[in-house]
Amino acid sequence: MSYCTSRFQSIRRRTIEVRAGEVGMGGGNPIRVQSMTTSDTQDVAATVRQAIALAEVGCEIVRVTAPNVAAARCLRDIRAEFSRAGFSRIPLVADIHFLPQAAMEAVEHVEKVRINPGNYADKKRFAVREYTDADYQRELERLHESFTPLVLRAKELGRCLRIGTNHGSLSDRIMNRYGDTPLGMVESALEFLRIAESHDFRQLVLSMKSSNPKVMIQAYRLLVERMEAEDMHYPLHLGVTEAGDGEDGRIKSAIGIGSLLLDGLGDTIRVSLTEDSVYEIPVAQAIAARAQSRWAGAARPEVEHSDRIDPHQFSRRVTTPVEWAPALRAGGSDVPRVLVRTTLAQWAALTAAASSSLLADTPIEGALVRVESTEELARLRDLRSRPATRGPELLALECGTAIDDAALATIADDGATGRLAFVHSFDATRTPILAALAARHGHILAVATTPPDIPALAQAVAGLAGLRLIVTLADGALPSAPGHAVGAYRALAEGLARAHVSAPLWIRSVPAAAMLADPSFLGRLLEAAMLAGPLFTDGLGDLLSIETEADPVRAAKLTYNVLQGAGVRISKTEFVACPSCGRTLFDLQSTTQRIRAQTGHLKGVKIAIMGCIVNGPGEMADSDFGYVGGAPGKINLYVGKTCVQYNVPQADADARLIALIREHGRWVDPAPTSP
Repeated sequence: MSYCTSRFQSIRRRTIEVRAGEVGMGGGNPIRVQSMTTSDTQDVAATVRQAIALAEVGCEIVRVTAPNVAAARCLRDIRAEFSRAGFSRIPLVADIHFLPQAAMEAVEHVEKVRINPGNYADKKRFAVREYTDADYQRELERLHESFTPLVLRAKELGRCLRIGTNHGSLSDRIMNRYGDTPLGMVESALEFLRIAESHDFRQLVLSMKSSNPKVMIQAYRLLVERMEAEDMHYPLHLGVTEAGDGEDGRIKSAIGIGSLLLDGLGDTIRVSLTEDSVYEIPVAQAIAARAQSRWAGAARPEVEHSDRIDPHQFSRRVTTPVEWAPALRAGGSDVPRVLVRTTLAQWAALTAAASSSLLADTPIEGALVRVESTEELARLRDLRSRPATRGPELLALECGTAIDDAALATIADDGATGRLAFVHSFDATRTPILAALAARHGHILAVATTPPDIPALAQAVAGLAGLRLIVTLADGALPSAPGHAVGAYRALAEGLARAHVSAPLWIRSVPAAAMLADPSFLGRLLEAAMLAGPLFTDGLGDLLSIETEADPVRAAKLTYNVLQGAGVRISKTEFVACPSCGRTLFDLQSTTQRIRAQTGHLKGVKIAIMGCIVNGPGEMADSDFGYVGGAPGKINLYVGKTCVQYNVPQADADARLIALIREHGRWVDPAPTSP
């Protein structure tokens, strides 16, 4: 059974409605945007101030941590003060870890309670043991006994519950039977879901959060398949946990949340940033708006064709690599390549020595230049004849109608070093001519096409020995709602597979309708991440160009960041940083910025910065090093998921972290800065 109605159109999954007070989730309700306070919950005044600030910027559901019974009791006063301030219709959610007693207190005061099935009535010890079937059944009976009182009280009071699984806090029982996998995350939630259903309680929302968008996407897809098989239709809360801050946090959130929303999954979302919570809301609103615009008017297709992508297991599409410079190829096992759109003047500047410092960390591997006249083509030929000290290895040439085949033949054989890529839209007459020209001179043909034209394209290039072919999507194939560009590229990849064309796939983020509605930098960032992220996490894509950025250096940096967010090309230090909450034991924002300033040059090193131990050791398990709050003023340092130094004074923790990185051979000195 498929996890979504369509992989090519954006059709919303049908769910029951679940209500948190007066706010409905799922059913026919819009995507609900939520966030979380970061204050100490027992500081009632501070927590109410933060809740009000969130409500005033459009947060529809406010979550508050309740790490113990005393904090849970404070929710009564927080609810009362928040209502007196004029926000009685905005529900509060109690965030519970470990303590059923805290949940039983919280459910008396707020409209929704979130429990983490990985640590509710469990303590994670990273224990290694085997569970017999009898042992496992006894554990489930213990869970039934622990969770049932909360279910019955929520049912009596008209509350709702969120079963919120975190990749980083799976129980030892789940870990030992299913491993640290999306399947383990799903089974963890289903155990609690079945307990609730045994009491005929269905006011439930589910979530599958991870700091890794690939894991998060796969877990939600599997959860939906499992629920659909059992005729369950609960709403989903989406989020990438520990996404980080700045551009990286927004990109990772857009990739994870956006991928699922485009497939019709998701009813309420949180963008988790290591920033003040109010900054999460506009990002979440923009992501939700993009999805809802595509959902509008969508209808179930009469016939739905599938593609051959395994939605539960990452596997990169097999392609024939195309080389355009020594040791630089697109496709095959090589990392996705970075192209930018430039003007002729910009391309000339990029090849000049002055550009070397700008491109040191983000090399532009190919530049797409459009020329409209024979005069511009002559200027391009002149520039190519000059020795370049640095710049794009590939010139992708897109010609206007004034450039004829004879002019192209001249530049193809002009004696300049470096391969060209001739970029053009498929045409049954002209494509064979350009393909022959490219093959004869060792250049590349990049064809923009549509799925219906792929058989004709395959025929047009058949038999051309040595042809280097790249395929991308024609502008005319970009759909309007309920279709989406991700679906169009999926259809293109499926068409190539059926025609046995293994050419590398070039993903191009070009101005679309959503861009016209939101031309801001955030809008451009989200549009690029919500296109490229889902495709690359599905294993599709060998080249990426973000063509909505006018400045090529800025476009290149954004492209690298999107590829890193999708986990397919690491070009800088990777940071996993959780958002603050009332459990946090140090200032996450300043700490993250401080550690980034000292370690941000360590390409390929993954560092986790976690405010407390609730999700820290598990969520950072695939990190190289970890910096985790262990007690007030004390930091625990990790290598992988092993704590190697306990209770380090915070004043010494940065230096001790760097010493650990040195000790394990991962440190390099930063390059000297220019005066």
